[in-house]
Amino acid sequence: MSKNTDKYSIDNTDYTVGQDNIQKWGFDVHNPVFGISASLIGLFLLAILVVDPETSKAALDGVKWKIIGAFDGLFMWSANIFVIFCLAIVVSPYGKIRLGGDEAKADYSVLSWIAMLFAAGMGIGLMFWGVAEPVAYFTGWYETPLNVDANTPEAAKLALGATMFHWGLHPWAIYGVVSLSLAFFAFNKGLPLSMRSVFYPILGDRTWGWPGHIVDILAVLATLFGLATSLGLGAQQAASGFAHVFGMDSGLLLQIGIIFFVTLIAIVSVVRGIDGGVKVISNVNMLLALALVVFVALVSFAVSMGSIPTTVMGYLENIIPLSNPHGRDDEAWMHGWTVFYWAWWISWSPFVGMFIARISRGRTIREFISAVLIVPTVVTTLWMSVFGGVAIDQIVNKVGTLGEKGLTEVPLAMFQMFDALPMGSILSLLAIVLVLVFFVTSSDSGSLVIDSITSGGKVDAPVPQRIFWAFVEGAIAAALVWVGGTQAIEALQAGAISTALPFTFVLLVMCVSLLMGLRTEKRLG
Repeated sequence: MSKNTDKYSIDNTDYTVGQDNIQKWGFDVHNPVFGISASLIGLFLLAILVVDPETSKAALDGVKWKIIGAFDGLFMWSANIFVIFCLAIVVSPYGKIRLGGDEAKADYSVLSWIAMLFAAGMGIGLMFWGVAEPVAYFTGWYETPLNVDANTPEAAKLALGATMFHWGLHPWAIYGVVSLSLAFFAFNKGLPLSMRSVFYPILGDRTWGWPGHIVDILAVLATLFGLATSLGLGAQQAASGFAHVFGMDSGLLLQIGIIFFVTLIAIVSVVRGIDGGVKVISNVNMLLALALVVFVALVSFAVSMGSIPTTVMGYLENIIPLSNPHGRDDEAWMHGWTVFYWAWWISWSPFVGMFIARISRGRTIREFISAVLIVPTVVTTLWMSVFGGVAIDQIVNKVGTLGEKGLTEVPLAMFQMFDALPMGSILSLLAIVLVLVFFVTSSDSGSLVIDSITSGGKVDAPVPQRIFWAFVEGAIAAALVWVGGTQAIEALQAGAISTALPFTFVLLVMCVSLLMGLRTEKRLG
């Protein structure tokens, strides 16, 4: 196919990237996606100032739990389908297809590529839940998986296995479906790097009309609100860490200061672009994460090494029972944890999927899916085994604050675990730095994704436009913290999760559309 990057064509379409764009004030924006998205976000910010956060949280929580209760089977089976679909693609002849064509070369080294996709995908979540989640399952903080008796050896094994279930193959398969679809249609079929392009085999040229506009607008809102939620929650965790280590007040001013700092660094990163910003920070990120997990593993060597096989066996033995939504005795746990997680990953999939697609030109589909599914799962297994295993051991032996009191405050759980380890203050300080760096990688990569969608699929939006979206993410997070704190953040999180219902259908249709596109490839070698 033509290497001309200005002209996009597939079969009989003559759509040109940016043909609906408006250039003004240094921006290059898609009409009407940018205008409608920005207007809806502005209305949301206004609503934050007017509506009582407690009322908003109650209303949105009600909607969220109704969706989770009514559509639990849809979320559970869809996630299973995405895993099966990805594994089938890997072993099929389609796995030989190279993203970008037979002569395409990878833009990034394997290590940089993995560092970027992992940091954008769920790095910050591992910091927030790496200790809290296994402890919650082990102690029955909010129910136990498969109704296992809390605080037993069986509970320890299932706690680690269930944690991996939520952070392993299933979420990465969700990301894999979206990222592969976007990469294939952008790099092999020459369509704009935007969510709408994935549906061209089904919609035809209507893709460039209102059906496509709606898909892209939903993707922008889901991405922006998901990122703002994570920034808000992350600011609370970082503030808790500062308070824990330095005795600082973890209140409003510190949290907003953290959001301001993270946003400022993210703006510098997006101005520098992927090569000069995102890639560099992601590589630093992974080195810091590796240093932290290796040190914790070494100072708790016997516990860490013993928990790795426990985690692996707990995951493998329980992946099928945990995947089955029918006849569960632990329905409250399944709704509160698994279905919640699947909805959250699906609501994040436009952002993570598009970013992974953008950095994956030159990989074969087999290499791409294998790396996206297996490498993060292996790294996460190590992380959860070490942090979760050490935390559970402290609970069992009643060591330190975490061991004596159990899970009291989720943002503090990791820091409480460090207190009982050698050089705990240094570990906590490193963890705070890592939390902040993970925020930056999420914010800058998310800003680049929103830039692409709101510029009609262009991969190099003007600098003012990049700054605008990075600033808006921080502004929404700061507004949430300022007006309503945790309640406002959780209200937005509930709203973001509610968007997962329509996106679940979008992803299922995406699988069909991708297969239709793959079948048009003339060569599979």
